[in-house]
Amino acid sequence: MIGVLGSGIGGLTVVRELIKQLPEYDLIYLGDTARAPYGDKSPETVTRWALRNTGFLLNKGATLLVTACNTISSIASETVSKRYDLPVFEVITPGVERALSYSKKLMIGVIGTRTTIESGIYEEKIKQMSPEAKVYSMACPLLVPLVEEGWIKKPETTMIIKKYLHPLKVKQVDTLILGSTHYVRIKKIIQVKIGKRVNIVDTSEPVAAKVEGFLKDNKETERNLGKNGRYRFFVSDLTERDQKLAASIVKRNILLEKGEN
Repeated sequence: MIGVLGSGIGGLTVVRELIKQLPEYDLIYLGDTARAPYGDKSPETVTRWALRNTGFLLNKGATLLVTACNTISSIASETVSKRYDLPVFEVITPGVERALSYSKKLMIGVIGTRTTIESGIYEEKIKQMSPEAKVYSMACPLLVPLVEEGWIKKPETTMIIKKYLHPLKVKQVDTLILGSTHYVRIKKIIQVKIGKRVNIVDTSEPVAAKVEGFLKDNKETERNLGKNGRYRFFVSDLTERDQKLAASIVKRNILLEKGEN
């Protein structure tokens, strides 16, 4: 089955897109809510948790992994792939490819957690694909906790988003990459504050498309995936708030299960 690893509830935005594009495939999700957010943790800590949580998903039957967290993708996806020798899909490369296809002026902004931005992974990949592109990055450490708390419509959240986006707006970026799967929940506010002419890139859709394309080209892997449309959702710490937030993200009634922590 398809395994999806998130740092919290936000990774369910990728699950929602995978279910939309590949509804017949069995899927299992683990959100590490006990340790979220990952964005202010050291690379060593993120890698250790990513390896442990991947092991949990493999023990539950996953044979292909999507790291539905930009911090995990930027820090640990390569290590996970080598350790467990399975196909691993990170959210960064598909997002960069989409951004470059959208951007006419090659003026690209990136917002993400502190760890993701400090890794420099987005700038590195953008420059590899398009050396002439200009990249402007902004760490937004308060946004993931606000989303996890469900403060989507709070005026304080709107004010903080405006503050974070101001430097990128001054630079006149024409495309903005949402460098955290959590940010999809506040995409509409981000669009208003960055300006309607700026293209917003949500990495959830392009990574799901990457998985779909891979399965079409790799029939042996595809045959090993269950196709009963069964989905299981685990979190390392379970609260009633998480249950409500998860259902609102996936847009269906789902049951969160307590996984190991």
